[in-house]
Amino acid sequence: MKTEITPTPIHPAPGAGTDLPGWGIDADPTNNPTHPMKHYTGADHDRLNYPRALQQTRTVEVLQSNERPTLTRVFGTAVPPSGVSGMLRRYAFRFSEGSAGHWLTLILADRINAMEGIADDLRHGTVPNIFAERGWNAAWKHDRKNVIKRVAIGAAITAAVVTFAVMHKAGKKKLSI
Repeated sequence: MKTEITPTPIHPAPGAGTDLPGWGIDADPTNNPTHPMKHYTGADHDRLNYPRALQQTRTVEVLQSNERPTLTRVFGTAVPPSGVSGMLRRYAFRFSEGSAGHWLTLILADRINAMEGIADDLRHGTVPNIFAERGWNAAWKHDRKNVIKRVAIGAAITAAVVTFAVMHKAGKKKLSI
């Protein structure tokens, strides 16, 4: 039979931060939102004492943070790193997870992996339906105005870059004569 333990309110020592706004807001157990329903048994502090999952066996290459000494107990193995994107991912994991070099390299690896996927589809004789896979068909059906705007902006930027490149090349020819 469990005995119910009722927590007692905290009485602070003088000058222990009681002048801070919101200090001790959780000190009164009757102020707890679960107060009428929760039966405090003292087991709240035992929530970290549970049987750990068994370590998953590593069957493919798994990239691991250099900030963590061991491999997590469970991890994904669906898509192991491969190709150019895999090389970039291995490079990214040399950096700390708090650095831009880590995350920006992983983002670049994701973009390259998408291109590798398209090339892999073509190599296996499958032509990918890029419009459907990127959601452009649905966007055209439900948000045509925004699709037209994006295409116009993309075309304008492309035209500006091509124009700049052609003019820059023409300017170099004039200087070299």
